[in-house]
Amino acid sequence: MELPTEAELPRALTALGLPVLAEQLLTFCVGFFDVYLSGRLSSEATAAIGVAAYVSWLASMISGLVGTGAGALVARVCGGGDIEEARRITARSLMLAAVLGVLILLGLQLGAPLFATLLDMRGSAERITIEYLRFDAFGQMFACGTLIAAAALRGSGDMRTPLFVLGVTNVVNVLASSACVFGWGPVPAMGVTGIVTGTLIAQATGLVLMLVMLSQPTCRLQLRLADVRWHAETAWRILRVGLPAALDGAITFTGHFLFLMVIARLSSEGFDGAVFAAHVVGVRVEALSYLPAVAWGAAAASLAGRLLGANQPELAQKVGHIAVRQFLSYAVAVSLLFFLGAPWIYGAMHSDPAVAAVGVPAFRWLAWYQVPNAVLIIYVFTLRGAGDTRFPLWCALISILGVRVPVAYLGGIVLNYGLIGAWWGMGADNTLRAVLIAWRYAAGRWLRTKV
Repeated sequence: MELPTEAELPRALTALGLPVLAEQLLTFCVGFFDVYLSGRLSSEATAAIGVAAYVSWLASMISGLVGTGAGALVARVCGGGDIEEARRITARSLMLAAVLGVLILLGLQLGAPLFATLLDMRGSAERITIEYLRFDAFGQMFACGTLIAAAALRGSGDMRTPLFVLGVTNVVNVLASSACVFGWGPVPAMGVTGIVTGTLIAQATGLVLMLVMLSQPTCRLQLRLADVRWHAETAWRILRVGLPAALDGAITFTGHFLFLMVIARLSSEGFDGAVFAAHVVGVRVEALSYLPAVAWGAAAASLAGRLLGANQPELAQKVGHIAVRQFLSYAVAVSLLFFLGAPWIYGAMHSDPAVAAVGVPAFRWLAWYQVPNAVLIIYVFTLRGAGDTRFPLWCALISILGVRVPVAYLGGIVLNYGLIGAWWGMGADNTLRAVLIAWRYAAGRWLRTKV
């Protein structure tokens, strides 16, 4: 794929970003629809879906150990014109994905009761959550391979294949989950178990379809069985770039799970399903703001990585700045939508009025954090696409553990401001990291990162 000139950068970012945006929205629809279905059942079901979403996020961050490294390497070698090497890197990354997927499965099977215990769950909420997590672990194993393959394809500039795969996955999820929850035809009504059953079917379908697409002669990173093998040098190059990103992900998840533990203890009477469900609905809907930022960040990462591979660092640095400028107006518009539309959003997402009573005022507060969040996401993705994964790691360590969790505890529990006070910590964390990452990006030292 021919690299753009400076004048063509905005158009190139849009062309790369739109397919990823569609992909991200389809991914969002999978989780969003699951939360919507749970809102028709009970607050305990929504709580279980919410915990599973965090654990799913952990699994995707672990997958990033390989995906981030593979994407950065593929972008560099494609920028240098070596497509054969890009194909070998992709095939070898899938071998790593298979090992990683099994480890994720085993870890989640064993760790499911611990997650419920840490969140102070009792009774039906605890039982539903453990069962859901153990079933969902199989789906995360399949999703691991899909995510890593998609990262490699995006590194090569192919945004359409992941979009197609996610589109099919989303359609399968909606149909299968609905059939299993409500009972369609010969399929019995399974309640909350039906949600995870449908998601599992969809994730397995996604992996199979991704492998089929990679095996096609028309695929730029065509998969050949002879290349799917262990190769120590390639594995080390992938892990050298991916390990800091995975540690970043682990720190991020730890901080967010500690934050979730604060949410679970906002009520003086112990775990409150309505408060927890209000948090789950809020963070799910908030994805409408940050997922487009992820799309533009992924586009910027692919483009910047290939420009560095072609020895054009000046253009590579301009990519992230252009992506941020293109996205800011959207972030402002979504902030206003969230603030004004909070009552309608919660009324549509959950049948329990207690969930809306807690969620609406807190969500209006959350609306004002969307601009720094967008800046943070786009610059972090671009840095990682260039192979600079260490600085974001240190930012996550300092800000998430040192700001998000303490401020959330202070505002939500000590000062007794409930969900609003807890979400102060989320906003303070995102704002601080946005400033630090923007400074790092503008300084330009990341342009000399070797992969």
